[in-house]
Parts: sequence; C-alpha cells; structure tokens
Amino acid sequence: MTNPIYSLTELMAVAAAREIADGEVVFAGTGLPMLASMLAQRTHAPRCCLVFEAGTAASQLAHLPMSVGDPRVMRGAAMAAGLYEVFTYVLQAGRVDVGFLSGAQVDRFGNINSTAIGADPRHPRVRFSGSGGACDIACLARRTVIIALHEKRRFPEKVDYVTSPGWLQGGETRRSAGLRWGGPSVVVTTRGVMRFRPDTHAMYLASYHPGLTPQAVAAETGFPLDIADAVETPPPTAEELSILRDVVDPERVFLK
Repeated sequence: MTNPIYSLTELMAVAAAREIADGEVVFAGTGLPMLASMLAQRTHAPRCCLVFEAGTAASQLAHLPMSVGDPRVMRGAAMAAGLYEVFTYVLQAGRVDVGFLSGAQVDRFGNINSTAIGADPRHPRVRFSGSGGACDIACLARRTVIIALHEKRRFPEKVDYVTSPGWLQGGETRRSAGLRWGGPSVVVTTRGVMRFRPDTHAMYLASYHPGLTPQAVAAETGFPLDIADAVETPPPTAEELSILRDVVDPERVFLK
C-alpha cells in the first residue's frame, strides 16, 4: 500500500501532535499549534487539556479558531477568564505540561529570539514584536515544543537576543539561572525534527523529512548539527490526514 500524499504543513502538524501525550495540559498558540493540538485531541490524546492565552482552559473545540482570541476557543471551556488568570493560576502554578513556541531565531540550545536582529538591540537591523507571553511559557511550562522555518540565518550558533530562554548555554545553566523546571524538548521545522541531548542540552537531528538527507538539513543550520542518530520522519497516516483535512481544518484556514 502506498503512503498518502501530504503537504509539508500537514507533516509538521502531525509531527507536533505526536509530541502531546494523553491527559497533558497544552498551551497552544495560533496556527500549527492549534492544528497539532486539535489533531492530538481527536486521535491519541483525547483527554489533553487545551489552554489559550486569551483566557480559556479545557476548551472543547468544534471548529478551528482563527486566533487565540477567537470566541470559538470558549466552547465547552472549564474557565473563560482573561490573560492574567491563565498566566497566574495555570502557567505560573506549573500546571502546563507542553507549551508551543516560535520565533525569528533559534540557537543550538533552544534559546529563541523574537525581539531584534543585530548585535546591538538598541539599534537593531530589524525589530520584531517581542515576547508577548512566549518568555513566560518558555520559563514556566514543563517542556516546550518549538515550531520554526528552517533556514541557516534562523538557526545561528547564538541568537542575537534571548527573548525566550531555552537551555541557555547548555548543561545545567538553565537550572543555575533559577529556572527550576522546563526547557525545550523538540524543534519541529520545515526540514526535520530536532531534539536535545540530555547531558549537554545541545540540539541534534532526530529525523529529516522525506525527500531530504541529514546532510541537507545540516547545511541549512548555522551551527554544527549532530546528525549521527537521524532517521526519516515518519509520514502522516491516512487517519491523521483525514482528521486534519475533514475535521480540524476543512476550510483550509492554515493547511492551505
């Protein structure tokens, strides 16, 4: 039996969904994180609890929201309050198992820059929107899943500005800085899936997407990428694709 045809967005959504375990509390953002969370809830993780930054917890989504502030995120929610309540009583309390993040730059230790490009942040070449709630999620979620466009310029040896801390300088530096738990566990990109070594917390290539090679992924990474253990990313199943296309995003809002 031949594998079904799928898009890169669908492959990334499935790869991200597989990072969610049943019963976990998931802090999801707009776009791919929503696709992944809704897919996980309708397949292997029916009891995962979805939390959105605008103030809802335990949402039971019937339709894909356009953003975290879309009224559709309130359907069936156990709490429909505000940003303050979600960040204080859920995230700050250590109740979030998985937080989704993204940014303009990601370095080898999973630090994220969504603030500015340039050596001097006071006079940057490019300025971005900044943290929003990303720094809080990076610091307080039990683990984070990063979703990123994979280009060499976006994966430097060291980010120009640490907006959202990952493993900082690697090793135990995150713990030494006072961040008692958490840290990035995986980076899902347009080229592959990266994870972090348990001792050094340096990024390595866990899988490369079909049609690529480990060397091709490493060539588009701005630091020496460990590819020794890389395998091909498992493709989506027919069931996963059917749910994504027909149930999660039938209007192709994010799948396109």
